[in-house]
Amino acid sequence: MPSDRSDPLHGLQVFQRGWLSSNNLLIHAAPGEAGALLVDTGHVNHAPQTEALLRQALAGRPLVRVLNTHLHSDHCGGNATLQRAFGVPVHIPPGQAAAVKAWDDGALSYVATGQRIERYDVQGLVEPGSSFVAGGREWQVLAAPGHDPHSVMFFDAAHGVLVSADALWEHGFGVVFPEIEGEPGFDDVGAVLDLIAGLSVRLVIPGHGAPFTDVAAALQRAQARLKGLQADPARHARHALKVLIKYHLMEEGAMAAPAVTAWALGTPLLSGLWNRFAPTGVASAADWIAATVDELVAGGALRREAGTVFDA
Repeated sequence: MPSDRSDPLHGLQVFQRGWLSSNNLLIHAAPGEAGALLVDTGHVNHAPQTEALLRQALAGRPLVRVLNTHLHSDHCGGNATLQRAFGVPVHIPPGQAAAVKAWDDGALSYVATGQRIERYDVQGLVEPGSSFVAGGREWQVLAAPGHDPHSVMFFDAAHGVLVSADALWEHGFGVVFPEIEGEPGFDDVGAVLDLIAGLSVRLVIPGHGAPFTDVAAALQRAQARLKGLQADPARHARHALKVLIKYHLMEEGAMAAPAVTAWALGTPLLSGLWNRFAPTGVASAADWIAATVDELVAGGALRREAGTVFDA
């Protein structure tokens, strides 16, 4: 499909997914290109759906490469399925390539967060500072640490299209995982927001939510949120705990309430949050988890029936 500068989405197809999976971006091949390219592959639970969406969109045309913006389970969980289905190589940011090749899941995020993943192989890297051509467009690879220290974004300057992953959403940005692991990350988030502000962006394709064009307003909201979190890191910790519990219930569908607590207590990232941000007046980590589940139920993010907690 030839590029059309008047339409920033020409030749691009965004599969907007539910929150368990990241969005996927299919860049259709332009004349002379060997085939299409897919950015991010969603969660392993949704891998069959990802494959079906791709097959329908490709309509028999080839898929030649998968790129991951970063290696959280909602962005790369379909890698293994697509490697089997299409024989397609997967290219990832370089920071965790050795861990993927050795499948050191302790060095990756999956054990720490207690999330599902299927082992996949890596055939190449997407290096920050490099560029690639797909869909008749030249895409710059931009480092985007903060949410994940190894994350990248892809920017098509000619059309003003930014694939922002979890560095910028229309209403915020992703949990800043280094901060909940005890490492600095907020300053990186701010630096990436400043980087985006300095680009001529017409359209953002985020990792979650619909593509959007009011980039200035999104940046203003993100910067205000960042200032609030920097002023109150414990607020960020509470938010992260809610996100990780909700995400696990999205993976599982339903769990007995004691099993939710047992899972959280056995998940290193969550136990680390308790060690660093234990709220005053809460006697134990189990009590904090139970109170957080209560908040999620009260807010409608989860529901509880007869001792079982369900995703809502």
